[in-house]
Formats: sequence, structure tokens, C-alpha cells
Amino acid sequence: MNFDELIDRRGTDCSKWDKMEALYGVSSTDGIPMWVADMDFRAGEFLQDAVRGLLDKANYGYFTGDAKMKEAVAWWMKSRHGWDADPSTMMSTYGLGNAIGLCLQAYSDPDDEVIIFTPVYHEFTAKVKKSGRALKESPLVIRDGVYQMDLDTLEAQLSGREKIVLFCSPHNPAGRIWTRDELKALADFCLRHNLILISDEIHHDLVFPGQEHMPLPVAAPDILPRLIMLTSASKTFNTAGSRLGTVTIPDDKLRAPLAGLIRALDMSPHLLGTVLTEAAYSAAGAKWVDALTKYLDKNHKVFLRSVNAIPGLSAMPMQSTYLAWVDFTNTGMEMTEVLERVKGTARIAPSIGSDFGTGGESYLRFNIATPRARVEEAVERLQAAFADLQ
Repeated sequence: MNFDELIDRRGTDCSKWDKMEALYGVSSTDGIPMWVADMDFRAGEFLQDAVRGLLDKANYGYFTGDAKMKEAVAWWMKSRHGWDADPSTMMSTYGLGNAIGLCLQAYSDPDDEVIIFTPVYHEFTAKVKKSGRALKESPLVIRDGVYQMDLDTLEAQLSGREKIVLFCSPHNPAGRIWTRDELKALADFCLRHNLILISDEIHHDLVFPGQEHMPLPVAAPDILPRLIMLTSASKTFNTAGSRLGTVTIPDDKLRAPLAGLIRALDMSPHLLGTVLTEAAYSAAGAKWVDALTKYLDKNHKVFLRSVNAIPGLSAMPMQSTYLAWVDFTNTGMEMTEVLERVKGTARIAPSIGSDFGTGGESYLRFNIATPRARVEEAVERLQAAFADLQ
């Protein structure tokens, strides 16, 4: 588990590196990609062993399915998060983006409103719009330096057309872990207004030492009749290319529409995805994650300390994930100038804050899941790019 190893991913069909110039104008020759949520670490040996086992079988035909994988998912959720997830209530999808799209189709009609708390993972907005549903943004408010939901304001703005709340826990961007009281308040809100709560908890394992993520079924069990849980090994173990996510719906009646849609579309589990997920959700995977989160914690401290030392820049405190959220408001610059300095001068490609919805306009998101030497180089470049403010 040498997370300091610098791996050259250029020319390997890696989106993070090989699409950076086309999307951000930053060359992979000397640029640092800090945009898409993809880690630059070598895959764990337990994953490599699982793939070797698949190769040794020399059989890529029809297979018996995802039952063993679901048992591994259930074991992981219980042992790592205290959640008694029932394998019989789980369904496999082609990643969680696919899961969100399927849920929007199964549980809402065109022009129904879907609530999201912005700024939030930009694909939430994309999926809602692609589905032909109406987006309802509920801007998060900053109190004590961190994001909080403003359910009172949201309640006053309800139109009666809302069907779904699409929620991100832990929060992306900013790495906020919601408290039990916050989760319970959201659950009560959804029950009060007969809303389906879709909780995307893909970052649930990327929690820094001393912090604890609480799954919604544990924090607010009353919401189970209206709850859809989205989980995946893909962010934790960097296996997004295997295209597999798990949708867990504890309530039989609520589960039926999505199960019916999956049957109608003749969807079946992905062989490589099931093999990798089963291998990830294991004792070896747990040991690897414990080492990873300690490393990411140090990366986040290095990045936040250095960025916050630059006048005009302010990085929000993080409790989880590897996605740092930096506010450039106090530079006094327009974001066009900020981006010229970050992309042009520093040669760094971050995610653009405005893509995350209302409240993200003055921010950039930086992916720090890369060897520490590269994080340190990135902050040195940022310090140089904004040297005139110091």
C-alpha cells in the first residue's frame, strides 16, 4: 500500500489524464488533473488477485449472478457502518449514475419536481434534466464555516409537485458528514411531505480518522418505507470502470416499481463489477481502506493548510471524501481571472464550482486523491499563481 508511488496514467485511456486538455485546456505533459473523482493510486492487490482469478477461469460467458456479491455488500455495511442491510432487498445497476436515472423513471413522472441541496455533485442536475423532471434547488447555508440544510425555507417554497429528494451523504463537494440530528430532520421532512428520499452514499467509506458516517437507515429508521439507498465500491476502491452500483430498498412496496423496471429493461449484473465488488468488500479491502483514509487525511491537511495561507482563498473544512472545496470570493477577482490563474498559470485542472448549482459560483473543487508530492506541487503552484495577493 504505497500511496506515495507516482504512476504515469497518461496514454492509458484514463479520463482524468487523457481528457484533461480537451475539457480544461491543461496539457497532461505538465498539468495536474484535480477534477473528476478518480484516484491516482495503484489498485489494491486483493483486486488484482480477483481479476487474475477471473483470467485463470478463461470464461467470460453467462454467470450465476450477484448473490455472493450482495452477501459481501451486506457484510461490509454491517461491519463498517452498523447497517443491517438485507441482500434480498438489493438490486445491481450499471453504476450509481444509472441507478439515479432508473429511480427517476420509476418513481416520478415528467415535470415532477426533484429536490437537490446545492451546491452538490453536478451529475444530480444532469440526471434530473435528462429525465425530463423539474429541478428544485434548495441552497445550503453556511453556518460555523460548514454547509447546513435550510429545511424551513424549503418547506415554505414547496409547490406540491415535489416527488423526490436526491441527497448526497457524505456531501460532495466539501466532504461534510451530516449529523444524526440533521439526517433525522431530513427524514421527518420527507415523511411529512410524502417524498421519496434517494440517498447517494457512495463516499461513505472515505471518512477521515476520528469521524463517523451514519447511513440513513441507522440514523432515521422511520424513513425506511420511503428510502432508497445508493451504494457502490467504485469511489472507495477506484473501480468506476466496472460499472456496478447497488440499490437497496428495504420496503417491499417501494422496491417493486424499480425491480419491475429493471426486469423490463432486461438488466443483469456486470461480471467484472461483481468480481471486483466482492473482492473489495472483504477483510483485505477493509485494511486497505483504513490505510487509504489515513493517507487522504494527511493530504487534506496539507492542502487546506497551504491553500488557507493564500490571502483571498478559503478551503472549507473536510471530514471525508477527497474533494476539497475552495472559495475564491475574497480575491476580489472575477472567476474568469481565477480560472486563468489556476488553469493557465498553475496548470491545474479543477472542477468548476458553478457546475454544482446555486452557491458554487465562486468555488473550485480540487481532487486530492493523488500522491502527496503531487498535492504539495499543486499548492506550490497555486501560491505562485496568486503571489501578488501575499
